[in-house]
Amino acid sequence: MNFSETLSIVAQIMPDRIATLFDDESTSFAELDHEASLIASGLISMGIKPGDRIAYLGVNSDIQIKSIYGIARAGGILVPLNYRAREPEVEFSVNDSGAKVIIVGQDYKDLVLSISSNIKHPLQVVFLGKDDIPENWISYPDIVKQSGLSYPKIDSKDSAVILYTSGTTGLAKGVLLTHHSLVASLLENIFPDIDNTEVVLLCMPLYHVAGIQVLLTSIYEGRTLVIQRQFNAAEWLSLVSGQKVSRATLVPTMLKMILEDESFKKTNLSSLRIITYGAAAMPLLVITEAIKKLPKVAFINAFGQTESGATIAALTPEDHQLSGLPAVINKKLNRLKSIGKPLEGIEVRIDDDMGETIYPSRIGEILVRGPQVMKGYWNDDKSTSSAINDGWLHTGDIGYIDEDGYIFLEGRSKDFIKRGGERISPNEIESVLLSHPYVEEAAVIGVPDPHWGEVIWAVVQITDNVVVTESELISHCKILLASFKKPEHIVFIKKMPKNSLGKILKLELKKLYLNPLT
Repeated sequence: MNFSETLSIVAQIMPDRIATLFDDESTSFAELDHEASLIASGLISMGIKPGDRIAYLGVNSDIQIKSIYGIARAGGILVPLNYRAREPEVEFSVNDSGAKVIIVGQDYKDLVLSISSNIKHPLQVVFLGKDDIPENWISYPDIVKQSGLSYPKIDSKDSAVILYTSGTTGLAKGVLLTHHSLVASLLENIFPDIDNTEVVLLCMPLYHVAGIQVLLTSIYEGRTLVIQRQFNAAEWLSLVSGQKVSRATLVPTMLKMILEDESFKKTNLSSLRIITYGAAAMPLLVITEAIKKLPKVAFINAFGQTESGATIAALTPEDHQLSGLPAVINKKLNRLKSIGKPLEGIEVRIDDDMGETIYPSRIGEILVRGPQVMKGYWNDDKSTSSAINDGWLHTGDIGYIDEDGYIFLEGRSKDFIKRGGERISPNEIESVLLSHPYVEEAAVIGVPDPHWGEVIWAVVQITDNVVVTESELISHCKILLASFKKPEHIVFIKKMPKNSLGKILKLELKKLYLNPLT
């Protein structure tokens, strides 16, 4: 099944319902389906054949959503590019994917012109802007002039999307997802609902698997999708209030910014019913504050990776209800540190260093198997074969499953610190540092040491206008951690380096603080 068929199904059932709201323009499901077909016809007339890659560079918009479905309908493989990426990163993704077409938003005209001489293959450019069009570029209106072409038959196992990873640990890889990867869970768990009146705010970028998942799920269930170009806390609050938004997906950094925004207290958020969060670790203080300040909102922690295709585990709204006897509340507070339980149809196991599956509450690598797992890495058979074995995806995440089936993350396998033979989780130390009232952000890294093998350094961002000493934070850790887990040194930093989804770039920190020492 081509995933664009999910849009056509909904367009037949509820053609006049509003599918998207962008600025002051609304698009019905029938209009969205029709314009996706126009884009598909335009791409085919440009010579696009099944399996050709089409890149997209621009912020969230209604045209991007139409293009996502249109590219799929034409049989192309979508390559959504990070709109915050630098020239070398965009250049790499275009060259690596071999994209035949790139659709370019107004604000990215100069960037694409600057890299055009470095693209190693013929590349057609479709321009969404309204100013002067560079020579040999094609105006977007010129590709949506005809319809009625026959569209290629696409198998569900055919490739649909290449999502380039954020590159937190090195050169980005293209994660290849099939049509089946994108819709398998969708078709099994939800259906078009003509009585659905939910309004969803899309603020996650559509170059990320979470944004794609929000889009496909919302459209297939018949929800109205309010599109935010880029996340901004004040604008997010205004859109929730003005458009009566009932559901949104956020990363922890976004949620924290919303709670701290000066307009939060005076904004009417009575329509908001569900907030899903994920993509990065959620600090316990942030989620407990959110539960307190938004008592009528149900929270869901949805955990997944780009490689896993979509959500593989979830912490339910019931898990976020902090009520009952003290012992029950304490247990739930501890569970808020987990990513919940595997979803139906998803298999999860924990393997030790020897590849043997281990029992509950023992730490090892998390492996996942299910219909949505990636096909592999684009143009990288070696990485694919090391990541997937017998259908099991080696996530690279280290953690354990407790006796009740909840999965707890302990960090990335490459991030673990080995000090004097002890294997130490950076996550554990970071959580303790974040429990200090003046610590805003924390990242723990291992620094080479001739005696211990590695010693522990913590990079910390503290609250503005307060004074915290290194010895104070180390003492704080000594109270709550075994002595060998306390940081040897604390580095204070004004602002953590992060990717566009709020993940701290530990590779950048290691470059800053390890290179001078090695």
